[in-house]
Amino acid sequence: MIYSKRKTINRNSFFRKVLMKFGKNLSQYFPLNSIRILGLRMCGYSVGNKVYVGPDLIIASVISEKGCTLKIGDRVAIAPRVTLVLSSDANWSKLMEQIEPIKSFIILEDDCWLGTGVIILPGITIGKGAIVGAGSIVTKNVPPFTVFVGNPAKFVKQIESF
Repeated sequence: MIYSKRKTINRNSFFRKVLMKFGKNLSQYFPLNSIRILGLRMCGYSVGNKVYVGPDLIIASVISEKGCTLKIGDRVAIAPRVTLVLSSDANWSKLMEQIEPIKSFIILEDDCWLGTGVIILPGITIGKGAIVGAGSIVTKNVPPFTVFVGNPAKFVKQIESF
């Protein structure tokens, strides 16, 4: 006679989720940039050298999701309150029966700069030396050495490459 169904816990998966949650909290709330970067690396994200991550960085992804990747190049500047959407779904809504969850990547190439409050949707690459203006919502790739602003973010001008 079975009184309860015991579920086996995959310890590696459990500890990975805890580590990722802790890393996300560090990258969002800790006052020191070096610790915010450590938090991102704890999550398994790739972070280059001399990167600045402003306070209140939000990384929207399911904690246990392995298909979501974030790659941050060298000398990238991320202003406060930036949101990086790696995955999105309707949670427990009946919409989940009709709409597939979105799981993807975000790549921030070397020397790019994200202004305050920028939102980047899944599957986007911000090119080398590109600037995304404050409050912009990025729905398409941003080419290298360009300035994009607005909702949705649109091309404003070309920057002379360095």
